[in-house]
Amino acid sequence: MKNNITLYSLNALLLVFLYMVTFGVFYLAYSTDYIEDESLTPMRLVVFILLLPLLFKYLIQLLSLCFYSFSERSRQKRHTLCPNVKVSVLIPAWNEEVGIIKTIKSVLVSDYHDVEIVVINDGSTDNTDKLVCEFVKSFQGKQNQKTEVSSKSIQYLSIKNGGKARALNHALTVATGEIIITIDADCLMDRMAITNTLKRFGNQNVGAVCGNVVVGNRKKPVELMQQLEYLYGFFFKRADSVFNSVYIIGGAAAAYRKSVLDEVGGFDEQIVTEDIEMSMRILSYGYKTRYAADAVTYTEGPSKWRCLFNQRLRWRFGRYQTFIKYKQLFFSAQQHHNRYFTFLLLPVALYAEFALLFQGLFLAAFYSYTFITFDFIPLVFVIVFMAVMVCLQVIFDSKSRFHLNLLLLAPIAWLVFYIVDVVEFQALFRSLKRLAKRDELKWQKWARVGLLNQQTQDDEENVCPTER
Repeated sequence: MKNNITLYSLNALLLVFLYMVTFGVFYLAYSTDYIEDESLTPMRLVVFILLLPLLFKYLIQLLSLCFYSFSERSRQKRHTLCPNVKVSVLIPAWNEEVGIIKTIKSVLVSDYHDVEIVVINDGSTDNTDKLVCEFVKSFQGKQNQKTEVSSKSIQYLSIKNGGKARALNHALTVATGEIIITIDADCLMDRMAITNTLKRFGNQNVGAVCGNVVVGNRKKPVELMQQLEYLYGFFFKRADSVFNSVYIIGGAAAAYRKSVLDEVGGFDEQIVTEDIEMSMRILSYGYKTRYAADAVTYTEGPSKWRCLFNQRLRWRFGRYQTFIKYKQLFFSAQQHHNRYFTFLLLPVALYAEFALLFQGLFLAAFYSYTFITFDFIPLVFVIVFMAVMVCLQVIFDSKSRFHLNLLLLAPIAWLVFYIVDVVEFQALFRSLKRLAKRDELKWQKWARVGLLNQQTQDDEENVCPTER
């Protein structure tokens, strides 16, 4: 109890400080007069030109967002999936004793009727095997006692440790569903997630669908930051979905057409972000990928900064591996490749890495200009724009009530995203260093508290990742 009070006090102090900084910007914008300095005009122009590709991408995406709901309704009206489709939900687990049973239960209570769960124990050394075996035995016993035959089943595979991609590939050999859904063993699936995901598979050219991943733990500043970051990032997947080009489909809530997986092959066991690699591979074959904003899965984000740093290192390093593997997709004009994907998303994503690398210089130039000339209007515009965007994202999210706490962060979101940039910069630097040295990166794992235990256990029980 004492630790919780201390945590809330620190959160409140941090919130007050960030609000004071934001208020200070508005005060300076109101109370100071612009001082024209023509010598700084070239610097201002250079910064604007360097940021122009990113601004162009955001403009296209913002305009596309207006069409997301309309395009979804139109597509579902024209293409309806057969209601008797069988779904296989794959849950790979390595030392997931904390949350694995809750994850399985969340899938079992899904409103969708025909679900096959495949749990893959990838050589766990904790109590994962014991807990899952007991649960499966109990579940099957209850199923045998029922008079009617249930269409929900559980398969349990215990294999030698070989990594997440290998575990998923093993599961694909036994999965019998027409649609394959993957979910991490620290996640909780929303009751309507499967049904809402399947609505996007009516068109036979849709090879994969990305679900809406929500950070469920939100007590610490690092957790709140991730909740805001996920909400902001996933919101823009709506625009990518309008153009059938969602190129990052996270394994925490990913759905694939089984026939497409059979065609393109299994998950790449050499790339640490096998989900991103699979997303780009499916797009490279000419299939469409979509985003289901109403197919929600709750995940547990890292509760310590060092854990978050290591997670983002893996994400960024794996993305670079994928970019290198599919370098031929950049500016590809092949007929079966999506132009929005090859001419906008990929090039701008790579350019954003360049911009992040030199973001310190950009910010130094921007704030030097701001305080020398007292031209605070551009900064005020950024603050207001981001605050409005966060508010709109909360309002239009399918779980808007869950995200109401983020409205308090909306006015200071611009500062929160500077912290996100610091986290991403360290991942960028460490990734480039590893690539230069040709070093590999192993899967990383941290012990978790569990989403349903966030209110009853001290978060200090979390430990930092150990390499796998």
